[in-house]
Order: sequence, then structure tokens, then C-alpha cells
Amino acid sequence: MYTQEVTIKNEVGLHARPATFFIQKANEFKSGIWVEKDARRVNAKSLLGVLSLGITKDMSITLIADGVDEKEAVEALAELAASNLGE
Repeated sequence: MYTQEVTIKNEVGLHARPATFFIQKANEFKSGIWVEKDARRVNAKSLLGVLSLGITKDMSITLIADGVDEKEAVEALAELAASNLGE
């Protein structure tokens, strides 16, 4: 299991379009991937799950992956978050 905390920096947080980019990236990996915020964990490959967290600008989330490509998955999603999620 590999985890990393990231802070969402884009102006609108993880609303529909950036969340879609996030989920598309998560689906490129074989590992199980989750996003955790305030002790609530959702599947990072689920649009409704990610949107349900209500992630806004400057909010910290924890990325968690478990599987054959867990480290690569978390690092790719952290890099995407650092690049303002395509915004």
C-alpha cells in the first residue's frame, strides 16, 4: 500500500471536468486507488464517489493505492493534482 497527501490547488477544486481527468488517469492503473478526505474514503475510479467528497481549492486529500503499480498510480495522480487538473 502506498499513500501520499496532496493539496488541490486549482481554483474550482475537483468539480466535474477536473474530476473526469482525475478518474481517467486513475483508470490507467491496475491497482485499487482511493481518495480519502476527513476519514471518508471513496474509489478514485468513480466519478460520483470523487464528486461526493466536495473537494475544493486548498483542500488536502490523501491518495491511497494498493496493487502492482501502486506507487506509479499515486505519483501520477499527485502530479496531475499539482498541474491544476488540466485547468
